[in-house]
Amino acid sequence: MNNNWTEDDNFDLTLSQRTEELYGVPNTEPSTDGLIEAVVLPLRDMVIFPRMVSPIFVGRSSSLLAVQEAQTKGKTVIGLTQKDPEVNEPGADDFLPIGVEMAVGRLLQMPDSSQSALVQGRRRVEIVEFLRVKPYLKVRARIINETQTADKQAQALMRSALDLFEHCIQLDRSIPEEAHLFALNISEPGWLADMIATSISLTYEEKLRLLLILDPKARLGHLNNLLAQEADVLELEDEIHARVKNEVDKSQREFYLREQMKQIQNELGEGDVFARDAADLKKKLETTNLPDEPRKVALKEIERLNQMPPMAPEVGIIRTYIDWILELPWVDASPDNLDVKNAAKILERDHYGLKKAKERILEYIAVRSLKPKKERQPILCFVGPPGVGKTSLGRSIADALGRKFVRVSLGGVRDEAEIRGHRRTYIGALPGRIIQTMKRAGTANPLFMLDEIDKLYSDFRGDPASAMLEVLDPEQNHSFSDHYLELPFDLSKVMFVTTANYLGSIPPALLDRMEVIEFPGYIEEEKVEIANRYLIPRQIEENGIETLGVTFESEALQRIIREYTYEAGVRNLEREVGRVSRKVARLKAEGKKYPAVITSETIEKLLGPQQFFQTEAERKDEVGVATSLAWTETGGEIMPVEVAILEGKGGMQMTGQMGDVMQESVQAALTYIKSRAALLKIDIEIFERLDIHVHMPEGGIPKDGPSAGITIATSIISALTGRPVFKHVGMTGEITLRGRVLPIGGVREKVLAAYRAGLKTVMLPEKNMKDLVDLPKSAKAEMKILPVKHMDDVLEIALSKEVTIEPPRPKKRNEESSD
Repeated sequence: MNNNWTEDDNFDLTLSQRTEELYGVPNTEPSTDGLIEAVVLPLRDMVIFPRMVSPIFVGRSSSLLAVQEAQTKGKTVIGLTQKDPEVNEPGADDFLPIGVEMAVGRLLQMPDSSQSALVQGRRRVEIVEFLRVKPYLKVRARIINETQTADKQAQALMRSALDLFEHCIQLDRSIPEEAHLFALNISEPGWLADMIATSISLTYEEKLRLLLILDPKARLGHLNNLLAQEADVLELEDEIHARVKNEVDKSQREFYLREQMKQIQNELGEGDVFARDAADLKKKLETTNLPDEPRKVALKEIERLNQMPPMAPEVGIIRTYIDWILELPWVDASPDNLDVKNAAKILERDHYGLKKAKERILEYIAVRSLKPKKERQPILCFVGPPGVGKTSLGRSIADALGRKFVRVSLGGVRDEAEIRGHRRTYIGALPGRIIQTMKRAGTANPLFMLDEIDKLYSDFRGDPASAMLEVLDPEQNHSFSDHYLELPFDLSKVMFVTTANYLGSIPPALLDRMEVIEFPGYIEEEKVEIANRYLIPRQIEENGIETLGVTFESEALQRIIREYTYEAGVRNLEREVGRVSRKVARLKAEGKKYPAVITSETIEKLLGPQQFFQTEAERKDEVGVATSLAWTETGGEIMPVEVAILEGKGGMQMTGQMGDVMQESVQAALTYIKSRAALLKIDIEIFERLDIHVHMPEGGIPKDGPSAGITIATSIISALTGRPVFKHVGMTGEITLRGRVLPIGGVREKVLAAYRAGLKTVMLPEKNMKDLVDLPKSAKAEMKILPVKHMDDVLEIALSKEVTIEPPRPKKRNEESSD
């Protein structure tokens, strides 16, 4: 606000009367060398420009004495601006070098006991020396005379300053229009610059800078820059003011219209829409079955909603929160079907095999039928390769129990808020996936499937796996806390079923809360049965050929499984059956002859050349080659182990992408053979003078594990003794340094791989014989499965008694020297 253009009602005299007094004070006459002497009036945080009138407040005793001295003698004072306003007793070094000669008017007493006066700047002065410090300051100064005429450059600067000043006056209502008229009548460039600088809102630092610029043209140039900046700020301020005014006018108009609408609705008997909405919420709250705590919170929020203006920003947030509370299934649960026989029938109808998973579900139903009020629900984790029926079994379990089935995929979830939700302080906040899915279920006891729980990831946004600990802990999930709801939600009635392909990536604390049921993958016989029961009928129906009587022979299915798929599940098998069905549908649509019975020979015509090749059993007994049995995610396979003995220096070479554990098995087998060299009739110098190369074919596929230990030992012994390994024998087992055979995993898949490859004898660790319970009877009948405890047993069964090739013999030292 410009103090130079307003009247101060605190003064007894009018502003005009007091200004006339100022004009009556003459300037101090300079000496012959252009110097004047005058008392100093220190100025703090303010700048007085020449020819400008401004009020000042006199508070310090020294300043009061200086003013009284000047008034008594009818002389002017010199106003000097302090460098540091905080200094109470300034000295000669505490002032700027440039000051202003001023006339001081009458002192007036203010209500706060301070003194006030009007001052008028007269002319700039440069301080030459300080004459006195006590009781008040007195200086000798040189008068700075400014040119009173304006050249062309000065005139251009003056016109530019006047235009910008006029623009600022139009935008700034605090500057009176008379200021522009006053400025138009000023012909001196320095005076114009000082007058405009006093009128506009400049910072204290900018005013100081203008005071210190002695050249009028330079002062006008800098002032033009400041005026341009001020105009930009004022334009932006005016734009903001106009926008705010429009918003206020719009809000007032809306308020007026809504009040009118409210009165019209009251006249029609319809009532206020917002009040009616709040009443509906309250009515819904009364009819909804809620626990006490959510009911109290919902009622409190409805009361808050009633007290808020309809257009308040919080209305939508509160309304959404109330809707979530009212729509969640806090108590309502669906009745369970506890008929064990019916559940068994449904599970058998929908899935073949999966004996362990089915037994666990039937056990749970049996316990619930004996103890219906049992609250603790099982938390199961189905682990197995893709396509083995983990998710679809969850649907069947829900169907057997008569529960609602809901599913959430956790694959790729990285944010903890995905599980627990966001707090309501965030715009667009919502509950987490758990609460959202419970709302979708509509019951308090659904079967909740958490798919791909092994694919949760953690980063800077939190650890969702840790958030799952509360969800899957029966001791905690009766009061699950979601960040959005901030109310305890009971998940204890929910039956959680999780699925995973691999347990290694699941945190131990989370894994400990789940009962793991492994899905080992289907063997060929099971895949054939699944195809006949489920896949073929579904694909025939989907492809519209159910009226054609198309059937698949078992040999055709076996060929598809072996030559066109490579998987533990049946997804690709169903795709290939679908391809065959579509080929038949196309032939029928084109009016061509189609095969009604799909045979093994028909498969290649319809599906093209073979895609996958299985390792075949050896065609004859060979030295240094034994057949190992291996487990893969897609089932079991046979794997030949080849050994070659070469001239060398006792080195060991291993190829075929053997992993660290398998390489250790090779070293263990070699150590065992060295320790038994005499009994095996092997020259001990062989290990120092010949190289041994162990290779496992299909080098592009990584291999690892200890189960090939006895096979590797058998192959090396065969190569060193010249005794062939029987072609019809397969084996698996871990070897120790003492030759003991330790148990391994994947027995079922390995034995069936041997069965499919046509092997007649299979050797297993004795402790693995218990794993043959689930083996098909056909495999048991057609193969001889022998338990072994020691390598002596393995060699007795696997190696021929006859030596068919001469064993490798290292050169003697005398032979080497003669060479």
